[in-house]
Amino acid sequence: MAEQDRFHLAGVMGWPVMHSRSPMMHNYWMRQTGLNGTYVPLAIKPGSVEAALRGLYPLRFSGVNVTIPHKLDAMRVVDDLDPIARKIGAVSCIHVRDDGSLFGTNNDWRGFLGNLRETCPDWQPASGPATVIGAGGGARAVCHGLLDAGVAEIRLVNRTKAHAETVAAAIGGPITCVDWAERTESLRGVALVVNTTSCGMVGQPPLDLSLDALPSDAIAADIVYAPLQTPFLAAAAARGNRTCAGLGMLLHQGPPAWKLWFGLEPEVTEDLRRMMAESLSG
Repeated sequence: MAEQDRFHLAGVMGWPVMHSRSPMMHNYWMRQTGLNGTYVPLAIKPGSVEAALRGLYPLRFSGVNVTIPHKLDAMRVVDDLDPIARKIGAVSCIHVRDDGSLFGTNNDWRGFLGNLRETCPDWQPASGPATVIGAGGGARAVCHGLLDAGVAEIRLVNRTKAHAETVAAAIGGPITCVDWAERTESLRGVALVVNTTSCGMVGQPPLDLSLDALPSDAIAADIVYAPLQTPFLAAAAARGNRTCAGLGMLLHQGPPAWKLWFGLEPEVTEDLRRMMAESLSG
């Protein structure tokens, strides 16, 4: 439980990091809960992660989130690593324990599932297969989350099939790797399709994927949150599919981090979602 006479510190480590919306979200919760503290962006140059992480304890930080490009390096620095983070192959959240040791975990998969369940509450793991596009860290987190929820079949599609096979081997479970040339066919009969690539992000080309074979009742999800609606989601919505945008994934990673750092679980409110969306659209 958070100490009332302490100024609580947390932050996000990345390079670059000043574009991050995480401080806006976490400081909203600081105000909402009345917790005495702040959440700050920490611009840490590549190669400096270990020194930065070891400096958290004397500065009395409760913990940090870790983003690009430090997720792999942070995994090598922490003293104790959550088995799920080891399986996913990246750390996204670090807790500074009372003895100064660092515990690393990954909340990306929790953020994805929390967002999916909030946006599409009638989605059930047994609804049907899921197609996941991409084979990076986001794909690993999404695949783990879907399998943990009970999805019986994942079709993993990537331009380089060998990369998809590496992910499937690391995550385990019923994951079938699909050739890029068969990406449209991989949508046939699915209940969910998820884009985990950077395609569609501001400054990036749109995802090269026809939705002709996607069932009309399937959900299309994206982990990209800038822009709020990617071309992939816009195309899915235009043909009548329900969509799940990436902003909620960011929002739903927060409460598990707070529980670890402060012993509190803040709420993902409509007011917070609106504030975050307006900052992105502006």
